[in-house]
Amino acid sequence: MTIRIAGPQRKAPRLSGVVGLTVAAVVTTICLILLGLASDFLVDWLWFSSVGYLQVFWMTIGAKAAVFVAIWTATALVLWVNGWLALRVAGKRSTQLAAAAVWQAAGSAPPDPLAQWRDRLPWRSIIAGGAVLLALLVAATEVGNWGTFLRFLYQVPYGADEPLYGKDIGFYLFSLPAYILLKNWMMLTLALSALVAGTIYWAHGDVEYDSQHRSMSPTAIGHGSALLGLFFAVKAWSYSLDRYLLLYGDNGVVVGASYTDVHVGLPALWLMIGLSIVAALATWANLRTRSYRLPVAAFLLVAIGTFVLSGGVPVLVWQFFVKPSELDLEKPYIERNIAFTRQAYNLDKITARPFAAEQKLTSKTLDANKATIDNIRLWDWLPLSDTYAQLQEIRTYYKFHDLDVDRYWLDGSYQSVMLSARELRPSLLPPNARTWVNRHVLFTHGNGAVMSPVTRKSTEGLPLLYLRDIPPVADGGPKIHEPRIYYSEQSNNYVIVKGSTAEFDYPKGKDNVYAAYDGTGGIPIGAAVWRGLFAYYFNDPNLLLSSYITTDSRIMIRRNIGERVQTIAPFLRLDHDPYLVISNGRMFWMQDAYTVSSYFPSSQPAQDFDLNYIRNSVKVIIDAYNGTVDFYLIDTGDPVAATYQRIFPSLFKSFEAMPPDLQKHIRYPEDLFLIQARLYQTYHMEAADVFYNREDLWQFPRQPGGGGIATMAPYYIVMRLPGEPQAEFFLMLPMVPSRRDNMIAWLAARCDAPDYGKLIVYEFPKEKLVYGPFQIEARINQSTEISQQITLWNQMGSRVIRGANLLVIPIENSILYVSPLYLRAEHGHLPELKRVIAAYGEHVVMKETLGEALSALFIEPGGTRPVSSTNEEIPVTGQSTSQAREALDRYNQAVERLRSGDWKGFGTQFDAMRELLEEMNRRPVGH
Repeated sequence: MTIRIAGPQRKAPRLSGVVGLTVAAVVTTICLILLGLASDFLVDWLWFSSVGYLQVFWMTIGAKAAVFVAIWTATALVLWVNGWLALRVAGKRSTQLAAAAVWQAAGSAPPDPLAQWRDRLPWRSIIAGGAVLLALLVAATEVGNWGTFLRFLYQVPYGADEPLYGKDIGFYLFSLPAYILLKNWMMLTLALSALVAGTIYWAHGDVEYDSQHRSMSPTAIGHGSALLGLFFAVKAWSYSLDRYLLLYGDNGVVVGASYTDVHVGLPALWLMIGLSIVAALATWANLRTRSYRLPVAAFLLVAIGTFVLSGGVPVLVWQFFVKPSELDLEKPYIERNIAFTRQAYNLDKITARPFAAEQKLTSKTLDANKATIDNIRLWDWLPLSDTYAQLQEIRTYYKFHDLDVDRYWLDGSYQSVMLSARELRPSLLPPNARTWVNRHVLFTHGNGAVMSPVTRKSTEGLPLLYLRDIPPVADGGPKIHEPRIYYSEQSNNYVIVKGSTAEFDYPKGKDNVYAAYDGTGGIPIGAAVWRGLFAYYFNDPNLLLSSYITTDSRIMIRRNIGERVQTIAPFLRLDHDPYLVISNGRMFWMQDAYTVSSYFPSSQPAQDFDLNYIRNSVKVIIDAYNGTVDFYLIDTGDPVAATYQRIFPSLFKSFEAMPPDLQKHIRYPEDLFLIQARLYQTYHMEAADVFYNREDLWQFPRQPGGGGIATMAPYYIVMRLPGEPQAEFFLMLPMVPSRRDNMIAWLAARCDAPDYGKLIVYEFPKEKLVYGPFQIEARINQSTEISQQITLWNQMGSRVIRGANLLVIPIENSILYVSPLYLRAEHGHLPELKRVIAAYGEHVVMKETLGEALSALFIEPGGTRPVSSTNEEIPVTGQSTSQAREALDRYNQAVERLRSGDWKGFGTQFDAMRELLEEMNRRPVGH
């Protein structure tokens, strides 16, 4: 008789404690997430209400919510159905539990507790919870595509068809991106469904995969066959969409569909669509047989077919058939690429005109183009920014972030000026003064601006200031009645206005002047609930505790103008350079905004930009004092902008609604011009054979810069075009042939009404040599007089700074070159404009002023003398005038030598001046 002693049975581990902690952690996390979302929502709602774009807010929120809910619901439903179905048909007992029973009967080791946990898990709840969580992750990643779906729903036809498929271009701009997103979501959801179902089948023993045993139950095979069939069906649709994606290919010769794509790739895609449909039907048929063979065969069919049809065959056809006759076969597709690229970037609207590049400039010609001469920009932004900083920042916490070029009617003349806003940066306060009160309550705004003409200078070589000081003093410039700047390029912290204490306005001697804000900007924060909301939003309890906040107080957030515009209209691409405009005594920021797309068919993508279509359809005006933001639609023919106007009907105003004085200050944006100029280097060639051979490829001119060789940048200039009655404001850039330095053309964008936005390219005769900027720079460096003078300055402890751009100035049908030269003390930060270098034809001169340089070019011997019909005494008078100017130049050089301590040089220049004066004294004066 055997006596068995049985102890207490081993209990399965309790799950209640672990489950409770897990549930608590999940609930806490969800509450924190919801609290953060609620605070973001309320702050956005208050902010959009304060700027007057509540309709935009609700449309955006509604679109995001609709996309999120739709994706989340659909994904969760598909995952739950697959999980529920797998649980319903899976084996009732796991293989692990069966093995545990055998071990117990044999008196062996007890089973793994994890196996008992798996059988005790609430699978239905886990499946539902897992489906919800995975769907949340998928929806969170897709919600950012709300704009794509809105553009699909509200799309406006483009009005022109793409020839390969005969579809309106609007299909590619608006519908195709949405279809691709939907296809990708389907693929992801099917993959997650397979993962969920496979996990359940594995946990219940229907799928085993280890070193001893590999098996899959018929139910798992059937479920997998159904999902694989759906995958092949979606893949068939994916191949159908790939037909349209052929229009975005690039084989190095053609951007868009090439000969190989159309004659091999397109039929291959139709075959792959057919193979995918066959594979889908085969795997669905496997629901009856439930074996490995049909799914594996279907997969191999699609995989091998894809490899052969999309990889091997096109490569062979291109190598042995297309390549030997590439130009003839690709010619119609090259022409299509040229036409569509020019259309996508408005290059087809550039007017080409001949430019004779003559050598016929005279002083009379210069007098007839006085507006051009008076607006040649001698002040570059880098030395001028240093000068502004030294002369006008006044206190360390003021900063001139950027210098802008614009034009104003001042004293009856059309003048090009440079100006910059005096912004305030609390981060530049002394460390012990960076208190919460100073950063958010007292130091709230910048003050005024500095303006100077682009050409004029003082006798000391400093800019003449049209606007200066605090409060702003207008000395030839526009008056500023409201100089306070609460919204700017550099403002990035919130401030409190209308508090219990006045705000710092500006320093005055040893004291400070204070002021109170009386505008409409900001969000009311007087109520305790709003103070608490913003305290949580900024994680700043001072907003709740500070006694400086009253019932009338307002909080200004998103004061950076770029952030401000992007928050309202995140679908617009912003130009890198917003600029300051002074109008009717107030200060405004003008921001250029673009509508872009990456789905324009057969269009060359822009270098360094994720786009192949762009329009400057929107001008944005931001009030520097109140922070109001106005969007003006300037290009009503842009289908992308028209689509946004349908989505947000209250967002855009007509351009005619912009105040007339602000309309005078719109300018062609630099980013757009740079993109167009880069593409025009190649796409000015409209003949397919010339384009294929790159026979007439252009590039931007080279110039010395930054200790090496730099590429010339576009620049704004006031000038009179050949044949035009008056001077205009332009953005222009010269062009040179590829790997050459002689100039071949120059491209200009008109900025003034009624011709705003029109581009003109002036092309030089190809048989004539026209010096380019780099060649002129070489001639300047080869000038003995100039190089000796520069060497002398460098040896005397001064640093010579050349202008960033050698300015190419078209006058009539001739080209004048001008470059400023600055001096700065070796350890100083105050550059002075000391010389102007001018070049024309074979002649290069350097004089103290632009007027003297031009006189030296066109009056001194060796220059082009003006044609005159007066009596013969005029040459005598002209010679006396020339000698008088030379004597003055000797005097100025003598003064420079004296200032630098060069006594020998002073004596030499003084003696030369005396000889000139004595010779003039001996010559009789004609009458």
